[in-house]
Amino acid sequence: MKFQFKIQQYQTEAVEAVADVFRGQPNGDSMKYVIDKGKQEDGNIRFEEDYIGQRNADIRLSDEQLKENLHAVQDRHKIKRSADLCNTLGRCALDIEMETGTGKTYVYTKTMFELSKRYGWTKFIVVVPSVAIREGVRKSLEITQEHFMQSYGRKLRYFVYNSDNLQEIEQFSQSADINVMVINMQAFNTSLREGANNKTARIIYDRRDEFGSRRPIDVISANRPIIVLDEPQKMGGAATQKALKQFRPLFTLNYSATHKEVHNPVFQLDALDAYNRRLVKK
Repeated sequence: MKFQFKIQQYQTEAVEAVADVFRGQPNGDSMKYVIDKGKQEDGNIRFEEDYIGQRNADIRLSDEQLKENLHAVQDRHKIKRSADLCNTLGRCALDIEMETGTGKTYVYTKTMFELSKRYGWTKFIVVVPSVAIREGVRKSLEITQEHFMQSYGRKLRYFVYNSDNLQEIEQFSQSADINVMVINMQAFNTSLREGANNKTARIIYDRRDEFGSRRPIDVISANRPIIVLDEPQKMGGAATQKALKQFRPLFTLNYSATHKEVHNPVFQLDALDAYNRRLVKK
């Protein structure tokens, strides 16, 4: 069964609101770098190209240029200008307000494609609040593959983080495709809380023999991923925020219908707007 997706104008506006904040950023594609080789004791011959990874290029714009772009987007959408850039997680943290049922998963997926097309960024981490939402995101990424292939001429590679399958992290680092790691908050809080006395936390923060005596968190963070928080108001705990910083994000995108904390808002489609546009039922 093939799904047909109708391109909605408000969804395009939400995508462009994020992408336009970085107007002027050169598109250098993803940056090549040498992945930490770790210790190799299996006797296999490896070549230098086996260790070439692709990471997100740094943001070349100054804070003043980012603020100027941010204010232009906020003016366009009649949003009060932010006094400063919120740089608690990367260079900025952009808020996208979308009422439940208006397709925010579709929007942030399309935003990944647009950011890659315009600026060459290809490494993303999506953090969701529950297993149910994680599975919904996984399904959405699956069923929109052909749709975005028609629009952008490429597919993205996605996987759900599992501490028992560190090979996925290696592929995430090496691939030049658009790569998305999805992780739910429960797994996040048990796997990524540094100092936690459990197996999964020890795996991501320890130097693993089966991973070339490298720490998986270091291999992930070297990609300077863009973090997408789905329902960030459910992830405001100090431990979660501290763990997020371990990823060394390039910047952060917050998608929710009910933002608890305001960062740098760039798009707002609240319940009344959604109802007036007949996007949701009363």
